[in-house]
Amino acid sequence: MIRSELIQKIADENPHLYQRDVEKIVNTIFDEIIDAMSHGDRVELRGFGAFSVKKRDARTGRNPRTGASVDVEEKHVPFFKTGKLLRDRLNGE
Repeated sequence: MIRSELIQKIADENPHLYQRDVEKIVNTIFDEIIDAMSHGDRVELRGFGAFSVKKRDARTGRNPRTGASVDVEEKHVPFFKTGKLLRDRLNGE
C-alpha cells in the first residue's frame, strides 16, 4: 500500500472528512515520525511496532565490481521492530 492508497482508504471509511483533510492528517503523522527519528528519538505505535534509528560504524567495505577496498563512512539507518499484535496477526495466531 502506498501513501495515496492509505489516504483514499481512510477517506472512504470516513465520509464525514474531506480527502484534503485526511491527506493533511496522514502527512502530519509521517512528518512527525520523520522529525522525531531525525532527532534520534524512538517512535512507538502500540500494537504495530516501533521506529528507531541505529548507528552503523565506519568500516572498510569492498566494491563488488572491482574488488577494491572502499571506506564506508559512519551512518544512521532507520530500524523498525514489529509489535506483538502485528507479529501475531501475521503468523495467524
